[in-house]
Amino acid sequence: MSKAFDDALVEAGGSLPIWLVLLSLKAARPGMQRDLATTVGVEGPTLTHHLNRMEVAGLVQRTRDPQNRRIHRVELTDAGEAMFHRLRRAVTAFDGRLRRGVTDAEVRVLADLLTRLQRNVAEETLSEESW
Repeated sequence: MSKAFDDALVEAGGSLPIWLVLLSLKAARPGMQRDLATTVGVEGPTLTHHLNRMEVAGLVQRTRDPQNRRIHRVELTDAGEAMFHRLRRAVTAFDGRLRRGVTDAEVRVLADLLTRLQRNVAEETLSEESW
């Protein structure tokens, strides 16, 4: 399923990292680069690598915060906005394909099960850390 999702994003001209960055920036713009790394779930250097490529492609623009020059702010360009909408259409189409033949009730049950499984793993990880 993950490969099929990646393929759908690539076919639309993007990738999973690009989608995650664009989506995060749409949710909270302009974002601080450090916060963006946390939201996307990658280390700072990994995000910097992606942002460098996205900046060269004209999708994002980075500027220094005028109050604190150590902080980089990241925002979408017009090309980034266009890429976001193109990838959003691909994501929506993929979601439609993925849910074909699955009821809303079944999706809710699956979401509940996955949430419980995630919680179980998180609780076990916390217990192991206290050893």
